[in-house]
Amino acid sequence: MTSCPPPSTSEREEQARTVCLRLLTARARTRAELAGQLARRGYPDDVAGRVLDRLASAGLIDDAAFAEQWVRSRHRYAGRGRRALAAELRRKGVDDEVAAEALGEVDAAAERVRAEELVRKRLRREDLDGDRTKVARRLVAMLARRGYHQTMAYDVVRTAMTAEQDRRRV
Repeated sequence: MTSCPPPSTSEREEQARTVCLRLLTARARTRAELAGQLARRGYPDDVAGRVLDRLASAGLIDDAAFAEQWVRSRHRYAGRGRRALAAELRRKGVDDEVAAEALGEVDAAAERVRAEELVRKRLRREDLDGDRTKVARRLVAMLARRGYHQTMAYDVVRTAMTAEQDRRRV
């Protein structure tokens, strides 16, 4: 029985490149995410580094563009606040400076507007004739889980509950 010779470095690089391209086809990924996937699949660091460098030079890996797109998308569609977005980017392996620059898109006013939208949408389904404190606590907790600052969340909820109660009276 003869054994196959181990794959050459160029073959390993080609395999690693194929893995990365397949992952990038599904969605954009950070360099750290791709490096982690390659490490899990047993590719040596030097092979992974060369492949990732080639993909970065070709413009297929761009952590700054990824971070900007991630922040824009997750803030708009998932309603995430700055703190949650920063934590998500950190988990994705985005450098703190790059993350801070991307988070600059979400200023305090935009964050507050998005929090107001989320509360207004959820508040329509709530019973305000019952325990208002319980409703307020639930809404503040919902905003906190999405990464909004507690003080701002409480203020938004209080204002929205008053407005909704006034609207229902009319």
